[in-house]
Amino acid sequence: MKSNASLVYNLFLVIGDFLSLVLAFVGAYVLRVTFGLTFGATSVAHPVEAATYLRIFLLVTPFWIIIFGLLGLYNSTIYTKRFSEAGRLFIGSFIGLLFVTSYAYASNQIIFPGKLVPVYGFILAYLFLLLFRNIARFIRTRLFHYDIGITNILLIGNTVVAAELIESLQPSQQTGYRIVGVVGSQHNVPRNAHLKVFHSFKEACQAIGTEDIHSIVQTELYTTPEKNDEILGFAQKNHISFRFIPGNTELFVGNISVELFRSSIPVIAVHQTPLLGWGRIVKRLFDLTLGSLMLIVVSPIMVLVALLVKLTSIGPVFFRQERLTRFNNRFRVFKFRTQYRKFGKGTPEDDFELIGKPELAKKFRENGNYLADDPRITPVGRFLRRTSLDELPQLFNVIKGDISLVGPRALIPQDLDVYAKRHTILSVKSGLTGLAQVSGRNNISFDERRQLDMYYVQNWSFWQDIVILLKTIRVVLQGS
Repeated sequence: MKSNASLVYNLFLVIGDFLSLVLAFVGAYVLRVTFGLTFGATSVAHPVEAATYLRIFLLVTPFWIIIFGLLGLYNSTIYTKRFSEAGRLFIGSFIGLLFVTSYAYASNQIIFPGKLVPVYGFILAYLFLLLFRNIARFIRTRLFHYDIGITNILLIGNTVVAAELIESLQPSQQTGYRIVGVVGSQHNVPRNAHLKVFHSFKEACQAIGTEDIHSIVQTELYTTPEKNDEILGFAQKNHISFRFIPGNTELFVGNISVELFRSSIPVIAVHQTPLLGWGRIVKRLFDLTLGSLMLIVVSPIMVLVALLVKLTSIGPVFFRQERLTRFNNRFRVFKFRTQYRKFGKGTPEDDFELIGKPELAKKFRENGNYLADDPRITPVGRFLRRTSLDELPQLFNVIKGDISLVGPRALIPQDLDVYAKRHTILSVKSGLTGLAQVSGRNNISFDERRQLDMYYVQNWSFWQDIVILLKTIRVVLQGS
C-alpha cells in the first residue's frame, strides 16, 4: 500500500492544534471569569456568556489553523526542526490573536469579557501548542519502532551521495525511512547496511513490487534519456513521489532562483549565499542593536575578567590576532588573553616548536584544533575558554563591523588558506558564534566545522541566526 503517514500525521496535527487553541481560550475564560484571576478590578468589563464565547472560538479557530498552514506548520520539513517550529507557533499564535481581535472589531461584537482574557489565552495557547507538538513528535517516533508510518525508498545511482543517503537514513526506527532497494552497484552500499542491490530499475520494481515503493530517489542521470524517462514515468504513473539529487550537489545549494533569460529561456541562477540586499541591511542593524545592548550588559563582567587576567599572568589583557572575514578582508580580532604571553604570535606549530613539543601540533590538528591539556593556556585562560568569556571583547569587532554576531568562525589566514572552498565561506562576514560552535564545538573535526560553515552560508536566514544565538546561550550555560 502507498504510505499515507504524512497525511495522517498532518491531520493529527491539525486536530491537535485546533483542540489546543480552543482549550487555551476556554482556560483563559475560566481563569479570568470563573476564578477571577486578575491584577486589578475583580469584575469583568464586558460579561460574555460561556456558550457564546465558546461558539465564537469554534467559529474563528479554523481560520487560525489556516494561518498555521500558511506559516508552513504542516509541512514535512518542519517535523524535526524544534526551534523553527517553536518560532512559527509563536508568530502564528500572535497573528491568530490579531485575527480574532480584527473579527471582533469588524463584526462589532464583544468576544473577550476582560482585557486579560486574550493575554491569558495567548500564553496558554502557545504553551499548549508546544506541549502537544512535542507529544505528537514523541508518538510518531515511537510508532516507527512498530513499523508504523515508515516510508519505503528505492534508491537509484552509483554516486557518493547515494552512499551518504544510505548512512543518514538508517536506522529506520529513528528516521522513519526504509531503503527497500538500491539500483546500482554493490560497492556503494556499506557492508553493514544489508540492502538488496539490483542491476536495473525494471528488475527492482519487479522484485519489490509497486505497492511497496513509496518514494524514488535518483542520484544520477543516465546517459540515455530513455532510462531517465522510464523512472520518472513509472513514478508519475503509480503516484510515487520522486526526488532527484544532482551529482554536483554544491551547484544547487544556497540561494536559487529560476529566471527567464532574454525573456524566453528558463535559467537557474545560483548565488553563493541568500544573504543579499535587504538581508545584509537587516543583519547589520541587528548586529549594531543587539551587540550594543550586550556590550552594555556585560561590561561589568568584562572589567572583572580584565582585572583577573592582568593580576594572574604577565602580559597584555587583550589578545589581538589577524583573522579573515567577508571578501577575504583581514581584521584584528579582540579577545581576552588566555595563553601565556610568549605564545599566539604565529601558528600553533610555531608555539609547540617553541616549547620543544612539536608532536603536539599533529595531535592538536587531528583533534579539531583542540587539546584538553594545552600547555600554552593559563589556568585562568582555561576557565575563560570553558565559559566562553574570552570571546566577549569581540563585541567591539561586531559593533565596528568586522564580524557579525552569527557567522562562520573567523580563522587565521594560514588555517583557511588550505581549505579549497574558502571563497564560499568568505562570502559572508565571520561571526562571534555560529552553527559549528553550537553543533559540537571541539567535538567535531576541522573539516566538519567548515562543512557546517558552508551550510550556514548557503542556507542563511534571519530566523536561523536567532536560533543559533539561543542555542549559544544554552551551550555556554551548559559549558558544553
